[in-house]
Amino acid sequence: MGDLGFLADQQSAALVVFFFLQPDSKDLNYNKELCSKGNELIASREINGNGNNVEAEEHGELQTDGHLPGNITGYLEDILPLVELPGPGGQQEVINIQAVAQDLREIAAQFELQVVVRAAQNLASNVSESPSELGNHLVNEVERLLREVSLKDLPHEQVVLALTLTLVKGVCIQAPRLLKSLFDMAVRFICNRWTRSCSTGSD
Repeated sequence: MGDLGFLADQQSAALVVFFFLQPDSKDLNYNKELCSKGNELIASREINGNGNNVEAEEHGELQTDGHLPGNITGYLEDILPLVELPGPGGQQEVINIQAVAQDLREIAAQFELQVVVRAAQNLASNVSESPSELGNHLVNEVERLLREVSLKDLPHEQVVLALTLTLVKGVCIQAPRLLKSLFDMAVRFICNRWTRSCSTGSD
């Protein structure tokens, strides 16, 4: 996957989460929540006033199936000024972020389905019982899964990210109303973990 240091940036992490959560099914409630979250990402770009203030209608709204219309790279170009990645900006940044999300989805595909479904059910149940502890529940479930899943030939941090996003997606499909809070939690989790990873690596 190359250097993933940009995941310490909140906007970059949010785009990775958004791309990862692209629906594999036609669940309308899930797709509606993801669509709404995508529109929030677009709105945050406009509020921050970075780049030219282009209205979302110029490119078309997110479709009801959660996918962006047409070429997603072109559509998200207007969000990209928020993303501060090293090197030249523009379309290449979106391509890199999409590639990272796709790599994580491919890692996720290697997880045993029953293990992940059970973990997602545990997380959904725990979140329903004590939603204020969402972050702790997510971390605990990821750590428990790491003891069950063995992908020794893959970098540990990528496996952690893929597990985290797989769990988040699993819970969101079961309970779409939790998508926005889980999305934000996943972004914070990724940023915090990658910030620690980068600082540890530089020591």
